Amino acid sequence: MTSRFGAHECFVYITLPGQTEFVIAGRFVLEQQRGGPLGRFVYGRSYLDRPDAVPIDPVELKLGKATYRTTTQNGIFGALRDASPDHWGRRVIDKHAARVRPGEVDYLLFAPDDRAGALGFGLNQEPPTPKRHFNQTLDLQKLQDLADAFIADVEVPQGAEADQVKDLMLVGTSMGGARPKAVVEDDSDLWIAKFNRTDDPWNFARVEHAMLMLARACGIETAVSKLTTLGNRDLLLVKRFDREKADDGYIRARMISGLTLLRTDDSPQQRERWSYITLAEELRRVSAQPRHDAQELFRRMCFNALISNTDDHPRNHALIARTADWRLSPAYDLTPDTPISLDRRDLALDCGDYGRYAHADNLLSQGPRFYLEPSDARAVIAKMEDQVRATWYETARRAGVTERDCTKIAGAFAYPGFRLPLGDHE
Repeated sequence: MTSRFGAHECFVYITLPGQTEFVIAGRFVLEQQRGGPLGRFVYGRSYLDRPDAVPIDPVELKLGKATYRTTTQNGIFGALRDASPDHWGRRVIDKHAARVRPGEVDYLLFAPDDRAGALGFGLNQEPPTPKRHFNQTLDLQKLQDLADAFIADVEVPQGAEADQVKDLMLVGTSMGGARPKAVVEDDSDLWIAKFNRTDDPWNFARVEHAMLMLARACGIETAVSKLTTLGNRDLLLVKRFDREKADDGYIRARMISGLTLLRTDDSPQQRERWSYITLAEELRRVSAQPRHDAQELFRRMCFNALISNTDDHPRNHALIARTADWRLSPAYDLTPDTPISLDRRDLALDCGDYGRYAHADNLLSQGPRFYLEPSDARAVIAKMEDQVRATWYETARRAGVTERDCTKIAGAFAYPGFRLPLGDHE
């Protein structure tokens, strides 16, 4: 464990509930075997002896003396993968690494300690001091310019490139996908700044903000968001729900993605395991309030169907643990899409007896798995459908979405196939 490039093992650090300093939780080793990568994790004895020790993952990495092993996802345990950089973060790290291709452990080590959740990674038995200083909101214009230059692959002076990579590596979350982002701090909170791109088909910042507003109006628990303008560009600020300000830093909440809860991965071969119904079953096992969280997941499933959110993949769902208990996290990354088909649109996860079909009857078909009687599930869908139909436009305009962009996204909401008789589709 002496070099970051080609590293094959590391210590795993964690900040415990209510704390702001890292402690060592255990050690992770990644080995290359004839059949493929094998990952091994073991909790440290001193960590297991702590009365306040908590598991990294409530299903796959429960507290215990066993050596855990996995061959899935290139040998990376789901909870560790969730703390690894997302697509955007990996692009930045790859650029920083130049001609040397990082391995999976290198990605864990290169990412800043301000990743999603409460984990950190390092080569030393002495955990590092968590980050105390962040880009301020007044730095947003600089960060937007750097993101634009990075996307365009613009040549920059040698010294400036190092600063560029340093700034952009503050990616903020490992669950946020491919959009450029950075972490910024205002007087009291940390925010994920999500930048618009020059090639976006509409103003993503304002549209996503509007969807979060609309979801809250539909009774869904969402991340807090706000908009700011930089010159003629908008960007979205999403308050981090895995951080809480304290006198000596930030208290971190543990976090795992829906992908980890489903014990699957991103590969096309595993998509058959992507399922809202299975997520609800897992919530029944691990959530401290399973009835509330399963019903909340049902509302989010319905909302995604009603706004044609085809990007509702398992990484865009998460569990969070601010204390010892796990709960469904606030909703985030709610974005409409405008597929050509008016008869059938699919979600990313199975949502009923007819698979991924975003249809009212399909959503109803597995209502009891979400602790909902058929009449209650039917009422949830009908009320939300009325709310979306009646208020999406007004909500978007109130969020500053232009008339032109409203025209572009209008086809996303309560599309005709949502109520098409199933026999007409079959």
